[in-house]
Amino acid sequence: MTKVKTRNTGFSFGRLVIYILLIALSIFTLIPFVWMISASLKLDREVFTFPMKWIPETFHWENYSTIWTKVPMLTYFKNTAIIALSVTLIQTLTSSFAAYAFAKLTFKGRDVLFLCYIGTIAVPWQAYMLPQFILMRSMGLYDRLEAIMVLQAFSAFGVFLMRQFYQNIPSDLCEAARIDGLSEYGIWARIMLPLSTAAIATLVIFTFVGTWNDYMGPMIYLTREENKTIQVGLRRFIQENSSDYHLIMAASVVSLVPVSVVFLALQRYFIEGIATSGLKG
Repeated sequence: MTKVKTRNTGFSFGRLVIYILLIALSIFTLIPFVWMISASLKLDREVFTFPMKWIPETFHWENYSTIWTKVPMLTYFKNTAIIALSVTLIQTLTSSFAAYAFAKLTFKGRDVLFLCYIGTIAVPWQAYMLPQFILMRSMGLYDRLEAIMVLQAFSAFGVFLMRQFYQNIPSDLCEAARIDGLSEYGIWARIMLPLSTAAIATLVIFTFVGTWNDYMGPMIYLTREENKTIQVGLRRFIQENSSDYHLIMAASVVSLVPVSVVFLALQRYFIEGIATSGLKG
């Protein structure tokens, strides 16, 4: 009696159910964003009409030009871009450099120092908010964009993320480079950084998005109108145009564009960076 071999197509009913659930969850998650974009292209009286019209009869693109005249939105965008780009660059450099020391160098108290540094993640920001404020004021950085840059120049999470990735890179590469006379700075710049594109992209996404959406920091340290950021500016815009929901939605959509561009540009590295950085504890 011969056995009939069945061809494994790699597809199962369970996988189909999972795909359907994931697609449904994705659609459900995108509904608020679709409604926001739809509302930004309507007149105010059309925003809450029932039944809801997802596609406006007339697209009012002028809403996106009107918001720039209501408040100094361009100034808010410029300040936020300066802070976000600067913090992202500085934090990526400091995190990757510190992570290299914790992952590939051997020195007394390395592991204890790393645990103490990572332990700061568990400390709530409210616990050291007042000392930070006093420090920034004593340094003459109050109501200056540099205050936000200095406060966010270092990240325990960024060091942890990069260290986990560096640990997956063979130490033999570093040893071979040392034998060839390459310094630790050269090893970090010529070997570690080129091999950690996924982790760097992941850190860039987290840092840029977190800095761009930061509200409490700029609200506390930046008081002059010319120094305010987009999130604080949106709050003012909502207060001054509380009944103009179409303009509020248009301003919200505009504020999401830079974050979306950064994420879409680096998304192919994002999952790879998260997966490879979590292989070792």
